Amino acid sequence: MKAICIAAPKELAVIDIAEPADPGPGQAVVKTHRMGVCGTDYSSYLGKFPFFDYPRIPGHELGVEVVAVGEGVTRVKVGDKCSVEPYMNCGECFACRGGNINCCSTLEVIGIMSDGGLCERFAIRADKLHPATKMSYEQLALVETLAIGCHANNRATAEAGSHVLLVGAGPIGLSVLEFVRLAGAKITVMDMVQSRLDFCKQNYGIENLIQFGSGDEEEQMRAITGGDMYSVIYDATGNKHSMVNAIGCLAPQGRLVFVGVTTDEIVFPHPQMHRREASLISTRNAKSEDFPYIIDLIEKGTINTDPWVTHRSTFNRVIDEFEEFTKPESGVLKAVVDVTAM
Repeated sequence: MKAICIAAPKELAVIDIAEPADPGPGQAVVKTHRMGVCGTDYSSYLGKFPFFDYPRIPGHELGVEVVAVGEGVTRVKVGDKCSVEPYMNCGECFACRGGNINCCSTLEVIGIMSDGGLCERFAIRADKLHPATKMSYEQLALVETLAIGCHANNRATAEAGSHVLLVGAGPIGLSVLEFVRLAGAKITVMDMVQSRLDFCKQNYGIENLIQFGSGDEEEQMRAITGGDMYSVIYDATGNKHSMVNAIGCLAPQGRLVFVGVTTDEIVFPHPQMHRREASLISTRNAKSEDFPYIIDLIEKGTINTDPWVTHRSTFNRVIDEFEEFTKPESGVLKAVVDVTAM
């Protein structure tokens, strides 16, 4: 059976792996149809992601088909089309007992800490499969990305009418945008790449757009907010300089949410936080309940995923195309791989 692994930084390879065993109790075997390429995949490929070991089969944004189920499995059946919740939690630690499975003390995310779905078939816990009846495999591969944004918004829910700043309009930033807009907030988006800002205007009607690097970013923010600045800021860049500087854009009692991840130290003068009585919040992955909620929103048409996929690849082409996907000038917002095209 074929798979693609990240063998080392900037090195992808086709490998042969064993067929998955028959599913045991509580397990299912699934066939991968589509894999969304995430910023985490790019960072892992470039050697920049802190939780990644080589070699590893990537793939945690997945649209799959159930091909076998083990004893006791009732939530899915053979033939079901599913999104995969890739967070393998223990169910017993303090975080899991409190319902915070995304912070499990022994959490393994498939495709990052253990092998993922860029292969023909693999076994998985059946409780991590979320079936849908009206969605394509491509849409199902986008659910996990959207779950990140859903959970980030739940960590610091934007109030209707409040000014919210989203820094970084890549796929994760846009997943946050989906849920902030549903809250009815007044949204400003800031990014270095003009094409991403254009995307936000064309597809979401966002008028308050700031291109970072213009030199007058703060003046634009004060004009947009009437001098008040932002009640909530979501930083989805993973860039330490952006993450440090964002605190200076908060309104009094504002909340700064770090959605992106960096391996660098984040250091800022405490008075910046103290005088605002600001809250600093991190957000990690998503929760199980986010997946069926998002599937319902997509099936109802509340979330339209059509504009998201800007690039498509196949199992046979992705090694040659992956390097280009990592470059901002390529215009990639979300690339999806057809794993069945071998």
